[in-house]
Amino acid sequence: TARSIDTDYLAMGSNKAWISFTSAGTFVNHDSFNVSSLADGGTGDGIITFSNNMANDDFAFVSGSNNYHTSCGNADLSTSICSAQAFDSSHAASDQVLQTIIVAGELA
Repeated sequence: TARSIDTDYLAMGSNKAWISFTSAGTFVNHDSFNVSSLADGGTGDGIITFSNNMANDDFAFVSGSNNYHTSCGNADLSTSICSAQAFDSSHAASDQVLQTIIVAGELA
């Protein structure tokens, strides 16, 4: 029918997890979806644990912050967790007032 969307397309094309958090001082989860916990992995490093695991560790994700730049993933990347690190203009790890992570892929 007009304007109908295949459910497989919709399910695979939707974000599977996201979070908006503060890493400056105490880590604070402002809002999230499919995130069971947020951990402090060090300066500017937020580690999230998924409520529902991903099917594999090949999922795509992006991160952002209110400062210079971020990078996603490191040795912490798995089907159940991922992380985002924030940096300042000198490329040094830096805590942020706002960091975000968005995850896309297939749930287990």
